[in-house]
Amino acid sequence: MGDSMWYAFLNDELCYVSLWAFACLIVMVFLWQTCFQLAAHLRRLATFTDPSQRFHQIPDSRLAWLKRHVLYAPLWRNRHNREMQLSQAINMGTLPSRFHALLLTFLVVLNVTLCTVTIPFESKESTVAALIRNRTGYMATVNLFPLFVMAGRNNPLIPLLHVSFDTWNLLHRWLGRIVVLEQWHMLSLGGCPRSKIAMLGTLSKPFMFNGLMCMIAMLVILIQSPSPIRHAFYETFLHLHIALACIATGFVWHHVYRYSCRFYLYAAVAFWTFERLTRFLILVYRNFRAGARTTAYVEALPGDTMRITLDLARPWCFSPGQYLFLYIPSIGGWTSHPFSVAWGGDMPVHEKSPLDRLDSWTAPKSLSLLVRRRTGFTDKLFKAALVQQHSFRSTMAYPDDPMHPSLQSPCGPPLRLAALVEGPYGSLHSLDSYGTVLLVAGGVGITHCLPFMPHLIQKSTAGTVSARKITLVWIVQSPEHLEWLRPWMTEVLALPGRREVLRVKLFVTRPRNPREIKSPSSTVEMFSGRPSLQTLVQMEAENQVGAMGVMCCGNGGLSDEVRRACRRHVGETVVDYIEESFTW
Repeated sequence: MGDSMWYAFLNDELCYVSLWAFACLIVMVFLWQTCFQLAAHLRRLATFTDPSQRFHQIPDSRLAWLKRHVLYAPLWRNRHNREMQLSQAINMGTLPSRFHALLLTFLVVLNVTLCTVTIPFESKESTVAALIRNRTGYMATVNLFPLFVMAGRNNPLIPLLHVSFDTWNLLHRWLGRIVVLEQWHMLSLGGCPRSKIAMLGTLSKPFMFNGLMCMIAMLVILIQSPSPIRHAFYETFLHLHIALACIATGFVWHHVYRYSCRFYLYAAVAFWTFERLTRFLILVYRNFRAGARTTAYVEALPGDTMRITLDLARPWCFSPGQYLFLYIPSIGGWTSHPFSVAWGGDMPVHEKSPLDRLDSWTAPKSLSLLVRRRTGFTDKLFKAALVQQHSFRSTMAYPDDPMHPSLQSPCGPPLRLAALVEGPYGSLHSLDSYGTVLLVAGGVGITHCLPFMPHLIQKSTAGTVSARKITLVWIVQSPEHLEWLRPWMTEVLALPGRREVLRVKLFVTRPRNPREIKSPSSTVEMFSGRPSLQTLVQMEAENQVGAMGVMCCGNGGLSDEVRRACRRHVGETVVDYIEESFTW
């Protein structure tokens, strides 16, 4: 076997090593999550024989150390999810946690090692350059398969490993940068200028031309990928990113067709095609039925927020913690946007629109969202809802009648639009095994926490979950923002057994008059100003029943503050911190 054949065989073997390394990492995470889920299940079952749940408050010192210093720890000091903001629409992104940093280090070290191992650096420079060029080409191609898997919304590893799409998105971005650098293996031409000129002269050959075009497409992807550019022009970035990825894949397909590494490319393209086809078929099935299709009803609320009620063509079983991707073609074209589901089920009868007497717009099965107005799609949707409400008021049959029911509605009639819903996704975390549950939400982050309350209250009353203490901490800027949840909180507060389980603490940071902030009852308290999250977590820990689960959904600063407070108590008692975030 000649040297060229030997190194080609070795490149194939190292590609197998790369995939086996990913497989081993997947198995390790799967075993960890399986053990964690099993422990939570056993903890819930033990509640039936030990109502005090005192045993489950005793932390394991090794696990507590791992949580405090690795799993929950930011990379540097206390900053993790708080964005480094340059303007309202542009930021420099976030810092990874220490665990995420370890994963990224694993990716970098693995690829550097496999690209350089067995290379005879003592040989001629041209020989070393040729070997590195071939090796990095092989590694770039094999990495396309995990790269494409990580990018998919229907990534099968998300439900298998209980790892959020947000984490896979982070790994996708960094593995993509590694692939781009490896794709530039053509630059390893040796030190002789004459050899470089000779190599450039071969660009007239299809093999070299296809490689060069792939490299250029990858370079453009790399240039537009930094966070400030990505966030400032996200819609443009997304469409250009997909188009350039398709172009690069097409050129690399013709570039590697003679090499054995082409099979990894085939697998990546097959997965991407299958995932896209699956998404399309599910989208059609979910949103179209004989005589029905999905419709969105949009209401503009105080605080630049919208309540969107989705009348589904085919209802699905809703679980707390789920999110979906929403398409409204008349506003956003073919683009989709992720939103947490705030409520599943019918709207209460007493909260129906005044126009329901003429046109009932709520369906037996519906989902509701709370969406904050920002830039782009949400800004256009909010303005359209305002135009609808203002035009109705100006063309009413009885505009001078102050008692007309439409004038009594704070929002006016909803804007009806054709919509498509893709999902559901998420619901990776269960709070059923925690005796104490602390839900912390900031602004529209309440959408993620809200569905857990009726779920836990009802099952706690039935005695099928461990929850004995549930505390909701919701931080808003104005008392008007409480209107967002009025139709749903009315139902939650009316549930049997709610007073024995649920405590609600509302913090209004910018009240018009602090004296107007009054607590309606001992179980629903209102405060003026910002809360001390460290004090709130400490109070829950001191009066803890069983293990405590802390779930947070809000801006990055809020999440970092709650994370910091939980880390302080990890070694004293059993505390699990769950953070819901979506970085893009």
